[in-house]
Amino acid sequence: MSGKPKLHYFNGRGRMEPIRWLLAAAGVEFDECFIEKKEDLTKLQNDGSLLFQQVPMVEIDGMKLVQTRAIMNYIATKYNLCGKDLKERALYCNKFVEGLFDLNELLLMHVLQPADQKEQHFANMMDKAENRHFPVFEKVLKDHGKDFLVGNQLSRADVQLLEVILMAEEYKPDILAKFPLLQSFKARMSAIPNIKKFLQPGSQRKPLADKNAVAKVMKIFY
Repeated sequence: MSGKPKLHYFNGRGRMEPIRWLLAAAGVEFDECFIEKKEDLTKLQNDGSLLFQQVPMVEIDGMKLVQTRAIMNYIATKYNLCGKDLKERALYCNKFVEGLFDLNELLLMHVLQPADQKEQHFANMMDKAENRHFPVFEKVLKDHGKDFLVGNQLSRADVQLLEVILMAEEYKPDILAKFPLLQSFKARMSAIPNIKKFLQPGSQRKPLADKNAVAKVMKIFY
């Protein structure tokens, strides 16, 4: 296969959204093939496209890649978004990214919580963001003294941190009040041309899911 990467997922954030962010930050245009009904998913499963019978799946460079982290590792390596050498990748970039995946999962799953558990989940989610994850990255920026988290160039860690910050702000707009360096980081990253473009209305960035979107996804996957 040649041409643009093709992303197979439902028309929403989910586990494909960090992949969309990473491609956008790399300046890579991509097409999307939305799974609209259960039959669309079944077709991909039956034709052997999904190694573990689940999406996201990305067609890129003649491959059908599955598993979010595997897809992102490939994209980050291909477009030089994982540090300048093995040490930066291991000590900084990958470590930061894994921590961000933990917080991203909490934010992602909030819309799926039963009504009687949403309040507790929200409190836990905000506590982890404000008292565990964001203090780490505030300190990293202070100690590093650079514009970026890894070395002095854009990496996938920067992209994913910005995505998580913006997601957290959707739930609590003043969540960065105690983190001045993260406020500055957010402004810098948002001004990078490829990222700025992705943040504009009409881009392929997906909105926060509402009840109707969640109900539609549940019908496809459950």
